[in-house]
Amino acid sequence: MSSKIRKQIYIEPRQEHLLKAIAQQAGISEAEVIRSCIDLHLGGITAPQIDIAAWEAEKEFIEKIKTRPVKLGGRDWQREELYER
Repeated sequence: MSSKIRKQIYIEPRQEHLLKAIAQQAGISEAEVIRSCIDLHLGGITAPQIDIAAWEAEKEFIEKIKTRPVKLGGRDWQREELYER
């Protein structure tokens, strides 16, 4: 028997009714139905991909800002300029 981890969850009454019906029809335990459903659902989900190029562009922008000379009297950019990028 494979190792399993115990989880306690709350389900809606309609979900309990469906779970019991499916388990009885399939001749398997409710736990097995739940495990199968998790496998089916999670099998179609992939981890989000990180856009490395976007991060590199952002790092370049930050480095460029850091090297700007400091101007007396406040910042040398307007908020609207940030939205144009």
